[in-house]
Amino acid sequence: MHIWYDFCIFAVDFRKDSNMRKKDSQNSMFEMCPVRNVIARFGNKWGFLVLLVIHEHGTIRFNELGRAIPDLSTRMLSATLRTLEADDLVQRKVYPEIPPKVEYSLTPIGEELVPIIEELTAWANKNLPTIIKHRSKFEKQNA
Repeated sequence: MHIWYDFCIFAVDFRKDSNMRKKDSQNSMFEMCPVRNVIARFGNKWGFLVLLVIHEHGTIRFNELGRAIPDLSTRMLSATLRTLEADDLVQRKVYPEIPPKVEYSLTPIGEELVPIIEELTAWANKNLPTIIKHRSKFEKQNA
């Protein structure tokens, strides 16, 4: 079996349904591809970082999380947390207090993801100088 096959297994042969429009087919393939579907949810600009900061703190409040990532707007932090919570990577606990106290922590599958993110981070740190050098060379040659 090829790794690209594992990367995205399609459970339905869309050629069989000639009535399916191309746009519907593309959306359905995306939904059925586990890797693209999952990475699209947490692999945005902030998802990895939010997961790592929550992991580092264990349990963290919203404002504390915002202070830990100063470049992240409150609106984007809220949206990122909602996405991570919807996918069961982050747990949100609300305490019945005034003002409301809300804490975030990783779920077991969120914790399971952390070593993978750390490995990817190590790879990026190791290879970033080469990537930047090549990117610059490529842009000069293709300008």
